[in-house]
Amino acid sequence: MDFALTDQQEAIRDAIAKICEGFPDAYWLKKDHDGGFPHDFHKALADAGWLGICVPEEYGGSGLGITEAAIMMRTISESGAGMSGASAVHINVFGLNPVVVFGTEEQRRRMLPPMIEGREKACFAVTEPNTGLNTTQLKTRAVAKNDRYIVNGQKVWISTAQVAHKILLLARTTPLEEVRSPTHGLSLFYTDFDRNRIKVHEIEKMGRKIVDSNELFFEDFEIPMEDRIGEEGKGFQYILEGMNPERILIAAEAVGLGKLALSRATEYAKTRVVFNRPIGKNQGIQHPLAVNWVELEAAWLMVMQAAWQYDKGLPCGAGANAAKYFAGEAGYHACEQAVMTHGGFGYAKEFHVERYLREVLIPRIAPVSPQLALSFIAEKVLGLAKSY
Repeated sequence: MDFALTDQQEAIRDAIAKICEGFPDAYWLKKDHDGGFPHDFHKALADAGWLGICVPEEYGGSGLGITEAAIMMRTISESGAGMSGASAVHINVFGLNPVVVFGTEEQRRRMLPPMIEGREKACFAVTEPNTGLNTTQLKTRAVAKNDRYIVNGQKVWISTAQVAHKILLLARTTPLEEVRSPTHGLSLFYTDFDRNRIKVHEIEKMGRKIVDSNELFFEDFEIPMEDRIGEEGKGFQYILEGMNPERILIAAEAVGLGKLALSRATEYAKTRVVFNRPIGKNQGIQHPLAVNWVELEAAWLMVMQAAWQYDKGLPCGAGANAAKYFAGEAGYHACEQAVMTHGGFGYAKEFHVERYLREVLIPRIAPVSPQLALSFIAEKVLGLAKSY
């Protein structure tokens, strides 16, 4: 394994960084204050052809791997966009992977190009209020009736639903009490987001105001049969195809945000003079920042290893969970230290680091909690008894 970037990967990093230069700190500061989806940022990446980085070329994508996508997402986050910018395009990078792998040829040609070209935005609806990460216990029902499914139920923490044209939805088509295993009887759909049948309630939150999070209420929502992905009842198996890539990518975003915070703190430590000397001369400032650098470098290697495993078709569950866990922690420590390095000014919005601290909690918590990632490693790697 050689984790030095290839010439192509360096070109990807540089091209993404160039686009991000058009969206400076002032842009993200204003968006953090005012809210509102960054349509212009999304369009800039779409126009340059980056939204389909992992989609095969025959459907309009670039046909590249999760490794290249991780480099892209770290670069976006590290540019100053943070999770505000990364979350605006996150689902475009991995979300429709089940369509690529399990969809029909007709579905791929119908569903993928509009997303890649930026003409359609999508949201991903799995989590429910009373089940959390226990996906096998989902209650939202999709009942087959003639040529369509009728959906009733509720989802929560659904990003970009305020602006979505499409929804990737996991719902139960066979009642839980009628299946042999709780992983059976769930079906996956990619269909139009019908606002007449889906009520959207935005959740106010502490950070990333720019990308909305929502509760969804489905009331006799209709889905045509042709919008079901793969076989009925195998949806849980299909979404597993996207879980490891998502964990790898959000880990890359956490590393990018941590690196951004570290660079801010380092520059401030060089120029902030207290007691007639730069505070960066003090080991009490130096050592915590050096620890942040070490942790972020280690986290990035874990991201690259997990991405390499995925792209090679190797088992990557442990690597993806480990990268997500460690990158989330390393990113959080770096953002926290950036605030502390700035002292009182770290609490001021104009210095940006307080936003980084708020936003870095996202990859620390989601899409899987640190505790569940550790439980996976304890069970699957160490061979310990399942604890939940």
